[in-house]
Amino acid sequence: MAKIKLFLTDVDGVLTDAGMYYTELGDEFKKFNTRDGMGMKMLREAGIKVGIITTENTKIVERRAQKLKVDYLYQNAYPKVEAAMDACAKAGADIQETAYIGDDVNCLELLSIVGLAACPADAVARIKAIPGILEMSKKGGEGCVREFIELILEKHL
Repeated sequence: MAKIKLFLTDVDGVLTDAGMYYTELGDEFKKFNTRDGMGMKMLREAGIKVGIITTENTKIVERRAQKLKVDYLYQNAYPKVEAAMDACAKAGADIQETAYIGDDVNCLELLSIVGLAACPADAVARIKAIPGILEMSKKGGEGCVREFIELILEKHL
């Protein structure tokens, strides 16, 4: 496997617990794990580009991406493979030099082609069944992204 040059992540069910919280007025809330954010900072400091790919389109994700200083943000991305290939081109990375963590069927195609694929402990069965996927011990929104990042950094993948 090639050394990882680009790290990509899904949002709902990975950076969050997959919950969608709404107030009576229609305001939406998402809970993010601060340790995942620190992990992304650690990747950037190690020279690895970082991106977020989601099929949703919200200001919440845009604000979180700005706070995390991610290199690439793709919202309304379907299929996700197209966004990933664009990020690869911008980062000067091959898809085999790319790591991605996702949890549901809209991540299936991308998880099947990246060099290093992972999923949270509570990912759907079809994702867990992808050959070679790394299943994290933590659930979405509970630090699974940080867990994956630490594996990448510790093993120098």
